[in-house]
Amino acid sequence: MARDYETLRSWLFVPAADTSAIDAAVNSATDVAIAEFEDFTPPDQRPAARALLARALADWRAAGMVTAVRINPLWTADGPADLAAAIDAGADIIAFPKVRGPEDVREMDAALSAEGSAADLLPNIESAAALVATGEIARASDRVHACLIASEDMAADLGAERTRDGAELRYARERFLIECRSVGVTPVDCPYTWSDLAGLEGETHTARQLGYTAKSAVDPFHPTIINQLMTPSPNAIAHAEKIVTAFETARAEGRDRAHLDGHMVELPTYLGAQRLLARAQKFADRGEK
Repeated sequence: MARDYETLRSWLFVPAADTSAIDAAVNSATDVAIAEFEDFTPPDQRPAARALLARALADWRAAGMVTAVRINPLWTADGPADLAAAIDAGADIIAFPKVRGPEDVREMDAALSAEGSAADLLPNIESAAALVATGEIARASDRVHACLIASEDMAADLGAERTRDGAELRYARERFLIECRSVGVTPVDCPYTWSDLAGLEGETHTARQLGYTAKSAVDPFHPTIINQLMTPSPNAIAHAEKIVTAFETARAEGRDRAHLDGHMVELPTYLGAQRLLARAQKFADRGEK
């Protein structure tokens, strides 16, 4: 099924063996709910999580969410069983951590094809080595329409001191976005792993300024803010409309650019405004503002 990944704003990781967390996800505002079998599910709980998976995904799908499962790597003891459960449960997207390079993506693609699954793939970029190979990783399969960058694992791999403001991850997030955009896949920003909403708002605002349209989360209360900030606001829409009008007027009058509020509006700015308006219309069409 073709999905418009640029309208999937929030991606919530949910402990796959925790029934209360699964139910909380139903009541969250997330666009994508991810049953998480790796970090959030201890090994001894994974069999129980697999048994819960079909019900969890059915509940999320009934709530209008895209469903995903983050399995353990295929080279681990639990990976193949996680993948089989995800396929049986009909997951829309298979997310997989610790991606080392394009060969891991090709292996996942082959495993899905062997089972006749149409699921998309979401590589999780969690190391410096994977970061600098993001473009190759994304191109390794037609199933990859988005990639996700980690926060905690990436900081640990970099040997960075983890801070609340996330300054240590700024370059990694910028590099990741550029790598994804260069090959036409959607970059999903790292989760904010503190609970305060003000910090989440600040980090999400920064992500949007950089060019992100999607951010992941580990707290079921966070998707509401992510969705709000990743949806074009009335002010942003009004400004984009002014840009389009000013530029089209200038061109009609034979000028190559427009002057708007001290800004010389050239073709790239005009095209960017058109993209924002087109994206805003998609949310309006489905009743979101």
